[in-house]
Amino acid sequence: MFVLENGVKNKGEDPRLQAISQAIRVVPHFPKQGIMFQDITTLLLDHNAFKDAVDIFVDRYRDMDISVVAGVEARGFIFGSSIALGIGAKFAPLCKPGKLPGEVISEKYVLEYGTDCLEMHVGAVQQNERVIIIDDLVATGGTMSAAIRLLGDLHMQALLLR
Repeated sequence: MFVLENGVKNKGEDPRLQAISQAIRVVPHFPKQGIMFQDITTLLLDHNAFKDAVDIFVDRYRDMDISVVAGVEARGFIFGSSIALGIGAKFAPLCKPGKLPGEVISEKYVLEYGTDCLEMHVGAVQQNERVIIIDDLVATGGTMSAAIRLLGDLHMQALLLR
């Protein structure tokens, strides 16, 4: 429920969503034919829409006892770290292979246009911590599934952002 400027309550959609949606550029046939890529780099150029996007997630997850925000490289770092700060949680980067120094755990997965792997520092997330995972888009769900499996190796609870 949202309160309009005149003080009237509205059960409709959050008015910030339209500006956020308009700030995201659709790039046809990227990275390959048939894919309609949702490019958030244009959202990042609009500071109001970017702030609104982060604020919506912070508002949603602030009081849910989230202790870790895990962000998928690379755009998940941008939103994930901002959301972590906003809800008072730590941030754990989930990276492509070879990007993190030290001991890591890894999870391989299949994309709609290839294969990849995610890595996370050992000890970045503790058993039974409540985690949300941030990624910039969900196409086939392969990356998100890999992130959940990676975090599941630690026997934690993972919440999916939609």
